[in-house]
Amino acid sequence: MTHEEVEILYVEDNAADVELTMIALRRSRVPNRVHIARDGEEALDFLFCRGPHAGRPFHAPKLVLLDMKLPKVNGLELLHAIRADQRTAMIPVVVLTSSDEQKDMMESYGLHVNSYIQKPVNFDTFQHVVQQLGLYWLTVNQTPLPESVPGRHSRGS
Repeated sequence: MTHEEVEILYVEDNAADVELTMIALRRSRVPNRVHIARDGEEALDFLFCRGPHAGRPFHAPKLVLLDMKLPKVNGLELLHAIRADQRTAMIPVVVLTSSDEQKDMMESYGLHVNSYIQKPVNFDTFQHVVQQLGLYWLTVNQTPLPESVPGRHSRGS
């Protein structure tokens, strides 16, 4: 795996939540390379290789962990952009948010989010949730190979 091949894109603007999640990932022995985007615009730039990521070859992450309340481009707008582009439409997206608003949950599922998880307040519970996320989405779950998705071509094509 090259350094460009990020397996988890974590989109979160709260530095404390980022730190707690990264600790939970390490303690859970989730070895996957994580790229952190601090707002929705930065996540779009990373995913679609534009702006400061313009020189990066396109490589879709295996999983997007997404907060709902983000600056610049909110979580729902980002989810819509991910689902609207055939290069990223099949990426599993898990909303990991403190929002308990039914409206956010309903809109997320309307945009085909794969899972919606409200962050537990207790760190031990949170660590368990992160461990289960890593185990399921990065080990157990299977996704189509990029070259098998209609309209996508392998790098050699």
